[in-house]
Amino acid sequence: MNIGIICYPTHGGSGVVASELAIGLARKGHELHVLSYAPPFRLRVFHQNIFLHEVDVASYPLFKYPPYELGLATTLVELAETRRLDIIHAHYALPHAASAYLAKNILEAKRLKTVTTLHGTDITLVGADPSFRRVIKFAIEQSDGVTAVSEYLRRRTIEEFDVRREIRVIHNFVELDRPVRHRDACSRSAFAPEGETILMHASNFRPVKRVGDVVRIFAKVRERLPAKLLFIGDGPEQPRIRQIVRETGLAGDVHFLGEQDQLEPLFFCTDVFLLPSQEESFGLTALEAMNCGVPVVAADVGGLPEVIIDGETGHLLPVGDVEGMAAKAVELLSDPARLERFRARARRRAEEHFDAERIIPRYEAFYEELLSR
Repeated sequence: MNIGIICYPTHGGSGVVASELAIGLARKGHELHVLSYAPPFRLRVFHQNIFLHEVDVASYPLFKYPPYELGLATTLVELAETRRLDIIHAHYALPHAASAYLAKNILEAKRLKTVTTLHGTDITLVGADPSFRRVIKFAIEQSDGVTAVSEYLRRRTIEEFDVRREIRVIHNFVELDRPVRHRDACSRSAFAPEGETILMHASNFRPVKRVGDVVRIFAKVRERLPAKLLFIGDGPEQPRIRQIVRETGLAGDVHFLGEQDQLEPLFFCTDVFLLPSQEESFGLTALEAMNCGVPVVAADVGGLPEVIIDGETGHLLPVGDVEGMAAKAVELLSDPARLERFRARARRRAEEHFDAERIIPRYEAFYEELLSR
């Protein structure tokens, strides 16, 4: 098949999944065309059968903001004509699914099928804006196929948008071999020279991630045992978090490492991953941590219970329960045998339920099903 994939190039989960899907499908012999306004960070090296197309958006004085959606639709039309695309797979409802719908109608191509994958923020945050709701609902209903990354997100989409069509759940996935390539890439002594335990959080530092809770959890853990904290990522809340860290006297024990293309080396330096978010439609970073054998202490929200087994691969507690999350982290960190059991179960959970080799064929079969209709 010739497949076009539209995604954002940034470090968010939708861009990661779209890129990894492209790689997996290319390895199976399909021709992949990835469209974005910049090269996705997971596709910065050459992959056979993957072609990158940077959407060129012209800037005219008439437009206050460059019309990215129209530039994307035009690029899709040209690509579909020259490369005879079978599938356009839009990762994110707005604007990608809307641009795919426009391109298909310009082409009047009945065989060309459009697929929309909902990742979360496009429904829970962008979709909550009244100025976008009708467009998102229309784009979802006009797609030939729709998938959601969790059962929670499927239900939430139906409830929020009154969607009356099938939405197929295909969970996010990880490449099981990826950790092996990075197992020896991190030296714990660089962050914990005295052998302290290491906790980690990775996100885009938006308010919904409750990064302030991460600092408060860490402060309580540190009262009980020597520990260090790694912050990965960047975003609007980071200046405030840095200030909180300074004011609480934790600056010497907290490392801000910025955005990282590969998290696996850092996971191998980590004992417990913290994810106290207000909202998570899936929790890809939690799964990536588990893939490296790192248990997760997280909020019991959204799609996280579909990833983390409470009491086996990590712990799930109510949003805002800083005391409880800190206590569970200390419980793990102070009992090496218990921590090792959780590590083994976390990795096994990733292997048995979220292996790319198991999930990518589900997308492949979904494409074929749509093309056969």
